[in-house]
Amino acid sequence: MMPSFPSWFLTCLLALPAWTVHAEKADRDKPMNVEADALRYDDARKLSLFTGQVVLTKGTILIRGATVEIRQDDQGYQYGVVKAEPGKLAYFRQKREGVDETIEGEGDTIDYDGRLDTVKFIGQAQLRRYQGAKLNDEFNAGLIVYNNLTDVFTLDGAPAVGAPGSTGQPGAPAGRVRAMLTPKSDPALAPAPATSTPLRSSPELNDAKR
Repeated sequence: MMPSFPSWFLTCLLALPAWTVHAEKADRDKPMNVEADALRYDDARKLSLFTGQVVLTKGTILIRGATVEIRQDDQGYQYGVVKAEPGKLAYFRQKREGVDETIEGEGDTIDYDGRLDTVKFIGQAQLRRYQGAKLNDEFNAGLIVYNNLTDVFTLDGAPAVGAPGSTGQPGAPAGRVRAMLTPKSDPALAPAPATSTPLRSSPELNDAKR
């Protein structure tokens, strides 16, 4: 049986801002929809904890994980933590603003900081950038941080198995990162299309035949 919540609480959930990764601005005005096995809300701490096969959508945003925790500070900034189910990775996807590009990433934990406007993929971190349906860039590391304000990616190598912070699970090699980058073509530098020119008779050849 689903618990009943006061209407102001549901309005508060729907008003939460988008988890932006250079996101579609329209996402901020879209309602948040969450499916989960259970929800615990702490009014004093302004914290919502969704548990059990959580699926969260908001505009172009899609988030999946075992748990999703959302909290708000006194200044109104939102913070979110998504944790994966055992043996799986938490998932995040969002369309970028003004271009036909999509960012998607996975990790043991995904951490969003609304004040700093950053998204962290922690543990077996993966990040992919698609142009349309084509994969353009791919990153693998122990930690990937995307800064929405500067549009900068930062990658840190995974710790060695047994080292502090290591999960002991496969991922990027210890202390190393992997990246696949596709050069972006400049339309201005593209060669001009070839044009066909009709053959004309040469006056010299015509004179020689006379």
